[in-house]
Amino acid sequence: MTSSNPIGVFDSGVGGLSVLREIRRELPHEDLLYVADSGHAPYGDKPGHQIEARAVAITEFLLGRNAKAIVVACNTATSAAVATLRGRYTIPIVAMEPAVKPAAAHTKSGVVGVLATSRTLGSDNFARLHERFGADVKILMQACPGLVELVEAGNLSGDETRTLLERYIKPLLEQHADTLVLGCTHYPFLAPLIREIAGPSVAILDPAAAIARELRRRLDSIAMLSQAKRDGEEYFWTSGSQNTARPVIAQLWKNGIDVQPFPDIATR
Repeated sequence: MTSSNPIGVFDSGVGGLSVLREIRRELPHEDLLYVADSGHAPYGDKPGHQIEARAVAITEFLLGRNAKAIVVACNTATSAAVATLRGRYTIPIVAMEPAVKPAAAHTKSGVVGVLATSRTLGSDNFARLHERFGADVKILMQACPGLVELVEAGNLSGDETRTLLERYIKPLLEQHADTLVLGCTHYPFLAPLIREIAGPSVAILDPAAAIARELRRRLDSIAMLSQAKRDGEEYFWTSGSQNTARPVIAQLWKNGIDVQPFPDIATR
């Protein structure tokens, strides 16, 4: 393991590209490996043991490509699998957490809305966040079924997407939420439409930049930041259809990228 080794990042699909984007900004010289587990998306309706098995299989794949750190760029996978990953592997494992703490500090109305999957909102991790920061702030939980699938399809602004977002956001605004937490890594790609629906006075919080800073801190603490002067490269895999994933990843990341098939390791 050397500082020139790449960083592995994975998500249930393309949503974690919102985290990869911030990692690239924070760490421009690192090589990045990204696995979109789109063949098994969404994770939000899967049992915990199945998500854990996927997380372990993907982590093993990334370690086989000499990853020096793993970023679990998925709130649902964090809830289901991060304890297992950290217990099994010694490299840094950085994971997502809904931005409830900064939202509680930011709100003026005292009402925070959290947009997330049902599994994330029902997790022990979220219960701890709610208990810790919800004493003086009203936290409204809004599950958002269907949004992940729309982002996976590259539908970021169509009528179906707008209708679903209005259904999820307007009840929060009616209860005077002035801060919205994006509790799924797919949702930042919907941020322009969310802003349009919520209005300019509502803050929208995405934890991805904080995750990138934490990754830098963790790597720096063990002297594993890349010393390269060149720009880092990105490599992509998908467990779904390459023909489906390639144009969506190109839309969300950049054109000209190559997406390889993920060699789907058998999971329990």
